[in-house]
Amino acid sequence: MRKTRWQIFLGLSLIGLSALFYVLHYLIFRDAQHILKYGLGDIAFVFIEVLLVTLIIHRLLGLRERRNRLEKLNMVIGAFFSEAGTKLLTYFSDVDPQLDQIKEGLIVSDQWSDKEFSAMSKTLKSYDYRIDTKKVDFEALKSFLNHRTEFLLRLLENPNLLEHESFTDLLQAVFHLNEELLRRDDLKSLPQSDLAHLGGDAKRAYALLVNEWLDYMKHLKTSYPYLFSLAMRTNPFDEKASAIVRS
Repeated sequence: MRKTRWQIFLGLSLIGLSALFYVLHYLIFRDAQHILKYGLGDIAFVFIEVLLVTLIIHRLLGLRERRNRLEKLNMVIGAFFSEAGTKLLTYFSDVDPQLDQIKEGLIVSDQWSDKEFSAMSKTLKSYDYRIDTKKVDFEALKSFLNHRTEFLLRLLENPNLLEHESFTDLLQAVFHLNEELLRRDDLKSLPQSDLAHLGGDAKRAYALLVNEWLDYMKHLKTSYPYLFSLAMRTNPFDEKASAIVRS
């Protein structure tokens, strides 16, 4: 309420000062035609000024600010994959009985164009992700995620996540899987129904991980070739991947 009153007072004060100076101008020069002529001209330009400032300049500044926020978010995404995402992809893909259907297509190279990325993204959206719970070492997965709980929480607190809904969904899926595992004391003697439930949680995280990873690879190829080079050499879908550069 105080802020509104202050704004009203400021507006009325500015209008009053403007009227006062128009009156002074008339008292000194006695030229009402001049005041009317240039006053109407100034008023007419106000609409163009609103167009320039509000619709054009403000929009350009907004787009620049949004690009800066997305750039910071991509740094957050990079930290996620370095700390947890890439290892999770390796783990989940190893227990995917149908991985051969998409594995070759995920060997990204520096020769890829936007066309290849778009085609693979379309393929991933129709892929039937699966997790073979008989091969999953839930104890190891629990330990891995538990050691990264604080890291995941810090990522969820990042305000820049509002700009990237799919990555937010991924973090929530991984965090939920972590919570599910932490709620179980003994993961070696679970009934089949509960294993299926955990498999579903893992499958959700796996599907989101693969799609987000591909988008991040596209970003690295476009903006950071040296980071993209390392990502290619440590590709979680390439069994021959190695960080060591060989001639």
